[in-house]
Amino acid sequence: MKKMVFLLTTFILILSSLTAVLANKDEAKGKENGKNEFQLGIEVLLNEQKDLLEGKRVGLITNPTGVDKELNSIVDLLHNDPDVQLTALYGPEHGVRGDAQAGEYVEFYNDETTGLPVYSLYGQTRKPTPEMLEDVDVLLFDIQDVGTRFYTYIYTMAYAMEAAAENGKEFIVLDRPNPLGGQKVEGPVLDPDYASFVGNYPIPLRHGMTVGELAKLFNEEFEIAADLTVVEMKGWNRNMYYDDTKLEFVLPSPNMPTLETAIVYPGAALIEGTNVSEGRGTTKPFEFIGAPFVNSTEFAAALNELELPGVTFRAASFTPSFSKHSGTLSHGIQIHVTNKKAYRPVETGLHIVKTLHDMYPEDFEFRAENSAGISFFDNLIGNGWIREMIKSGDTVTEMQNQWKDELNEFKQARKEYLIY
Repeated sequence: MKKMVFLLTTFILILSSLTAVLANKDEAKGKENGKNEFQLGIEVLLNEQKDLLEGKRVGLITNPTGVDKELNSIVDLLHNDPDVQLTALYGPEHGVRGDAQAGEYVEFYNDETTGLPVYSLYGQTRKPTPEMLEDVDVLLFDIQDVGTRFYTYIYTMAYAMEAAAENGKEFIVLDRPNPLGGQKVEGPVLDPDYASFVGNYPIPLRHGMTVGELAKLFNEEFEIAADLTVVEMKGWNRNMYYDDTKLEFVLPSPNMPTLETAIVYPGAALIEGTNVSEGRGTTKPFEFIGAPFVNSTEFAAALNELELPGVTFRAASFTPSFSKHSGTLSHGIQIHVTNKKAYRPVETGLHIVKTLHDMYPEDFEFRAENSAGISFFDNLIGNGWIREMIKSGDTVTEMQNQWKDELNEFKQARKEYLIY
């Protein structure tokens, strides 16, 4: 009996020791995971760097994507924080609450929830005026970008940085992930002669940078000279696409509803420079591409014959509810990305444009040139020579070879500004 009690006591002691060891391991692992847990710039600011705003009047440039991981709006987080003095809001294209369509002018108004003044940075005033900045000491930027040169929010940021520099205001960028990851860089570098609000600086179509990294590059390379601070994310690395962060995807604009849209956007949006629908007015903008004059079966077959990496094209028909070919049955394709890491959106987009041009020479058109001989397609692609090469029958490979050297130069220059 004594022997049995001794063995039972020994077993209990061993089990207790093992439990304690495992508990310590779990605690250590939890601490390590906490250290590496993904955090957005807004979360790092409020948790660790709120002193950046201490005693300062804050102007906030944001839109519906300015949320934390629990989808709380940064407007509400700052407005309700007793340690933060939020005095003004600034809205990019589509507005602070995201209720304006592409290209729609958003006027000055007062935010219904907070009562704060909201100044438009799209339309007549893209750069904050001195009057707009009278009641602020620091401008805070928190908007989700989609990793493409012609998405306008990064130029709203750049113009606001210029205004901050000119008016003696600090500028803080709360960093967010590049939805397309931070490794791949694609497409031609913009020719400054073709600069516009859909491409204001000589960067490639797919730049592979976060907004914080772009802010640093813009500030130095293009001599903005703002008093710039980037509040960095935690736990993000360059091989992460947006879905790797486990964040909910909040549509950055009315026609950017999903991550899939963002993935095809750097190339599919080139269709905006033509008379073919890019799918605006459908449930799949930039994934649906077509026009009434297209034969969807033949068009899809021609694209699939190219065997482009990471993508399959399905013959599809759709009727846009607005924008090009509104109310008219259009035929074309749906882009199905089968491997997002192998997929090359810029190359794919150029193949789509070239195939449309070659298959439908009597009907396909680039949008009209302005008085300077520049088409909107040229603004999007960032030069005039690619449109001419398409017209001349050159291959996409020949186009890529022509932009290769400038792209490599950009890749070298960008290294200095990478944070992660």
